[in-house]
Amino acid sequence: MSETIFSRIVRGEIPCHKVYEDEHVLAFLDVNPIAPGHTLVIPKEPAVTLDQLSDGAAGGIGRALPRICRAVTKAVGATAYNVLQNNGADAHQLVEHVHFHVIPHLGGQGLGLGWKPSPLDAEQGAELGRKIARLL
Repeated sequence: MSETIFSRIVRGEIPCHKVYEDEHVLAFLDVNPIAPGHTLVIPKEPAVTLDQLSDGAAGGIGRALPRICRAVTKAVGATAYNVLQNNGADAHQLVEHVHFHVIPHLGGQGLGLGWKPSPLDAEQGAELGRKIARLL
């Protein structure tokens, strides 16, 4: 994995507005927020995509993320929020270090999404579901 700005933040070489830290996780305010309280939650373990995380780092994220969401929304008075996580450049990941965005939705400020769903074919869905289950 290449050196990233998040690696340098974890090591304390670049300052951040830290909101949470434990042995596996660091959370801090985004320097280019979409809305007040926009927070980044990262594993301290270096990994480019979510599937590359160890079980320990993934478990740490899983334990911390709900608590961080509760604190962020309460701090800014939001009743809705998005948790966004991208994997790979084609999926709009800009920093090659796993990270989650907690983005409060506050009266027009927040994440906007374009979603273009299409119906799932029953036979194709059944086969794909079996294939994914076999790989787990």
